[in-house]
Amino acid sequence: MLSDKEKIRYSRHLLLGDIGESGQLKLSQSKVLIIGLGGLGSPVALYLAAAGIGHMLLADGDILDITNLQRQILFDSRGAGQPKADLAETRLSDLNPEIEIDVIDQALTEEDLAEYIPDVDLVLDCSDNLETRKAVNRVCAEHRIPLVSAAAIRWEGHLMLFDFRQPETPCYECLYPADATEPVLNCSTSGVVGPLLGILGSMQALEAIKLLLGMDSDLNGRLLIFDGKYHQWQNFRIHKKVDCPVCGSC
Repeated sequence: MLSDKEKIRYSRHLLLGDIGESGQLKLSQSKVLIIGLGGLGSPVALYLAAAGIGHMLLADGDILDITNLQRQILFDSRGAGQPKADLAETRLSDLNPEIEIDVIDQALTEEDLAEYIPDVDLVLDCSDNLETRKAVNRVCAEHRIPLVSAAAIRWEGHLMLFDFRQPETPCYECLYPADATEPVLNCSTSGVVGPLLGILGSMQALEAIKLLLGMDSDLNGRLLIFDGKYHQWQNFRIHKKVDCPVCGSC
C-alpha cells in the first residue's frame, strides 16, 4: 500500500487508469540502472526520480565541467569540479527523498556491467561512446534485461528500445555489427543543441515507465531518428540477424 504522503506526491499518476495505485506500487518496487549522467542521463534521472522509481543506480565516473552546463540540466555552476554521480545523488534525493539511490562513481567495464545489470529491472543507456553502448547491449541481451538506449549529436537524436524478454527482439549489434564503420562523433568535437538531449532523454524516461508498468511499446526493436532542425521523425524496423553474435542464439 502507498503511504498517505506517497498518495499526495503521486496523485497525478493515481488519476491515470493505466497507472493508479497498483501501477505506482510497481514503480516503487522497481530498480533501474542509468549509465551516464550527461545530457541524456540528466532528464532521465530527474523524471524517473520524480516518478517514484524505488531504487536507482547512477553510474558516471566524470567530473562536472562548466562546459557541461549548456545541456546537463541535473547540475548547476556550484558543482563544477565535483563528481557528477555524487552531485546527482544529492539533487535527486532532494527532489524525492522517498526513493533509494546508489551511486557508481566510475566508468563501467563489461565486467562491472555483468555484476550490476542482472540485479535490475531495466537499463537506460545514456552513455556517449560506441564501446560502452555495445558492452551494455551484450550484457543486457545475455541476461534478458530490457534496454532503452539513446544518442544525440548536433541537431539529430536516436532512440531505441530492446526488450530482451521478447525472443524475437533484435539488438544494437544487429544495427551496428562489429565490422561496420560508424563515425566517431561526440559533443566535445561536433557540438549538440541542448534541448535535443532533453527531448530524447525524456522519451527514454517515458519508455522506461511504460516498461516498468508492464505496458506494451511499439518502439521495441525500432530505431527512431529525430531531426531537431525540422521537427521530423523517422521510424525504422531493426531486423534481428540469425547470425548475430549477441542475440542470434537468444
